[in-house]
Amino acid sequence: MGIFDEIKKKLSHEFIDIIEWLDHTDDTIVHRFERYQNEIKNGAQLIVREGQTAVFINEGKLADVFAPGTYTLNTQNLPILATLKGWKYGFNSPFKAEVYFVNTHLFTDEKWGTKNPITLNDDRFGLVEIRAFGTYAFKINDPGKFIIDVVGTDANFTNFEINEHLKSLISTRFTDTIGEANLPIELYAANTTELSETCLEVMQPEFNSVGISLEKFFIENVSMPEELKKEIFEYSRIDKLDLDKLTKFKTAKAIEAAAANEGGTAGAGMGMGMGFVLAQQMGGMMNPMAGQQQAQVQPTSPTAPPPMPVQVQYFYAHNGQQAGPVSFDQLKALFANRTVNKDSLVWKQGMANWTALKDVEELKSFLGGSTPPPLPGN
Repeated sequence: MGIFDEIKKKLSHEFIDIIEWLDHTDDTIVHRFERYQNEIKNGAQLIVREGQTAVFINEGKLADVFAPGTYTLNTQNLPILATLKGWKYGFNSPFKAEVYFVNTHLFTDEKWGTKNPITLNDDRFGLVEIRAFGTYAFKINDPGKFIIDVVGTDANFTNFEINEHLKSLISTRFTDTIGEANLPIELYAANTTELSETCLEVMQPEFNSVGISLEKFFIENVSMPEELKKEIFEYSRIDKLDLDKLTKFKTAKAIEAAAANEGGTAGAGMGMGMGFVLAQQMGGMMNPMAGQQQAQVQPTSPTAPPPMPVQVQYFYAHNGQQAGPVSFDQLKALFANRTVNKDSLVWKQGMANWTALKDVEELKSFLGGSTPPPLPGN
């Protein structure tokens, strides 16, 4: 072999392009391989590594897609591009095409969350608000569709750019799924696994439509306001507690709180009552004669007190069952903690039929906003 043959061989190797992409990041999904005027030489080497796919775009149209491997570019392994270019008998170097490398590995631990509270209508607690957050994992399963529909001409497309779109999609579908589940509010946090699986199934077609596969979806937490939590905990205990004891306990706590609030009305009333008792005791000590004279005016024969009034007892309907009897105050406590409501049926001695609470005259005060009767003589 002569010296000129060696030079030709060396030059031929120097002119052969090597098209490859070494990813040094953790967040790049698509990288466009840059070449001067997008020119690729005949016989160029294309190297596609594991976890990658190479996509050729010609004049905005999807051409050939290459899986992992090493390729020598010619009309035999560029059939679509050859058709678009109209190459019948091979092609001359160079030719123009855009080459995009797509990262097809699994992108994990992506965060999602509800930007605003989700409003739900619970049968017992009415309108309530919840929030949720978690993680998901995805990968590109159709590189050509993903580039055409999402990436466009972006030279370096990262998962940050697609995550905002995916989070909005997840939030919308999650809200729909939660609303259709129609679970009691306290069961959402206890069924995160089942809800996660349902959401994954519902969201998968939306992801596939742009060339993405949703591989994992997890709901890590469903939260609600603290006051609603306390109400749910109290509601869950109500069937396991003696209602009479519960009412007495709450009454005692209310009196204790009122006594502690020295600046409040209740505290002032109790203070005045104790003051009156103390004044009477002091008056009796300072003026015993006045006490004796008052005693002489009183009749000698003691008058018997009137009989104690009989406390009305009420029965009420709860979950289709008769419950009770309970006193007026106990029934009021049940209304306050939503065991009964204005439409619950109640009955007492003397009533012909069960009647809705809102239609029983003495119970209308539970509803608030009652109007007193007119004054006598008006």
